[in-house]
Amino acid sequence: MKLPLEGILVLEFAQFMAGPSAGLRLADLGARVIKIERPVHGEAGRGIALKNLFLDGSSLVFHTVNRNKESYTADLKNPEDLRRVKKLIEQADVMTHNFRPGVMEKIGLDYKTVQNINPKLIYATVTGYGTEGEWVKKPGQDLLIQSMSGFAKLTGNKDDNPVPVGAAVSDLITGTHLSHGILASLLKRLKTNKGALVEVSLLESTLDFQFEVITTYLNDGNKKPVRAKQGNAHAYLGAPYGVYKTKDGYLSLAMGSVTNIGRVLQSTELESYKDSNSWFEKRDEIMDILRSILIEKNTQDWLDILEAESIWCSDVYDYKKLLNHEAYKVLKMNQKLPLISGEEIHTTRCPIRLNDERLFNSKSAPRVGQHTEALIKEFNL
Repeated sequence: MKLPLEGILVLEFAQFMAGPSAGLRLADLGARVIKIERPVHGEAGRGIALKNLFLDGSSLVFHTVNRNKESYTADLKNPEDLRRVKKLIEQADVMTHNFRPGVMEKIGLDYKTVQNINPKLIYATVTGYGTEGEWVKKPGQDLLIQSMSGFAKLTGNKDDNPVPVGAAVSDLITGTHLSHGILASLLKRLKTNKGALVEVSLLESTLDFQFEVITTYLNDGNKKPVRAKQGNAHAYLGAPYGVYKTKDGYLSLAMGSVTNIGRVLQSTELESYKDSNSWFEKRDEIMDILRSILIEKNTQDWLDILEAESIWCSDVYDYKKLLNHEAYKVLKMNQKLPLISGEEIHTTRCPIRLNDERLFNSKSAPRVGQHTEALIKEFNL
């Protein structure tokens, strides 16, 4: 299958997660993505590991977000290396980086300079907090962004300390926004034949990720979100919305009528909450009643009862149970990529399907500078 971005050349100066995740998605869709890395050690993300897991000399995290890319090494402070990189920029369609404001200006690869080198280039940047203001020099890191954006105070229960999400949500939503901006700019270039500057920041993307709850705050007298006492799943939604302990596990209940659930569960107590406004105002006491009922049976027993009545509910899976479930297997989300070392990385595929075809890769993440010499010859650098 011919992929939609075939023929698009992306130079990725970005490191860690946000910028490279955008490059990953562009590569999944057919773009040729070349990482521009420092000699010997490569980009800093090669050394950032989850649970200290490494394959072929680089962290498992690096392999996860850099599959299907090539690696070109250059010391950007070296005039000859910089000359070659500029020659590569002349032939590229997109360039991404996530250096702090001012760094590329010192190197001589800022937007205005690059625009003169290649007026048709899409120049895409990631920063932590934008390009102005007192936070500009703060480290743009996922946990810090979750903490500073208010996001960490949405998860957990009422009396819990702030609870950050245990995944790189700020990085990944920022990478998604970066790829959106790049793709929109490529479309515009078809009409104007001119490049563009695309800018995203971790903070702005994480604020946008919360647009639903921030909009509620702004239009509700600036009353801060209050999490449910127990089983909280959304600070601004009333009962039954939340997670409940059952006899053998957990059950999630989404939006629904408390009185209808009371009928199904044969609870006159729940049926007495006829005013839908009370489902939020008296959320904790309603959820207490639900807890006292749901603890009496196993999760599957409740699913059989509730799903038969079209009540939105689910089991709460861990990875072992999910990844061995037939409903997961039918998605064919897994793929295995061989490494030069003889090791193998077991990971997930691109979640996008095109013309009813899943997108799998055959190329694992590159070693540092693996393609430098070949690229010098190919692009006459």
